[in-house]
Amino acid sequence: MSAEHQRPEGEILDETRPTVRHPDLYKVVLLNDDYTTMDFVVEVLETVFLKRPAEAHRIMMLVHTQGRGICGVYPYEIAETKVASVHALARQHGFPLQATLEAE
Repeated sequence: MSAEHQRPEGEILDETRPTVRHPDLYKVVLLNDDYTTMDFVVEVLETVFLKRPAEAHRIMMLVHTQGRGICGVYPYEIAETKVASVHALARQHGFPLQATLEAE
C-alpha cells in the first residue's frame, strides 16, 4: 500500500503527491553614485555576495558604466538581508552606496 490507500469500503484511491512550489526570486542590484569608490564596491561584492575578484570587478564596472549591476538572485528573505548588509557596510565606511530588490 505504498502508492495507494485502501478505503474501508474496498475502493482504492491513488496517492496524491504534494506540489512543490519554489520561492519567488529577487535580483539584488547595486546602484551607481558619485561618491562610493570602485574598490569599496569590489569589497562589498566579494564579502557580501561572495564573488571572486574577477567577477566582482566585472559587476563593479557594470555599476560604474551602466549605473547598475546585478549582484545575485535570491529568495526574498536572503535578498533582503543582502541589501541590508550592503547598506550597513556602506554606512560604516561613510559611503552612500545603495542596493535594491527587483522581482525576477
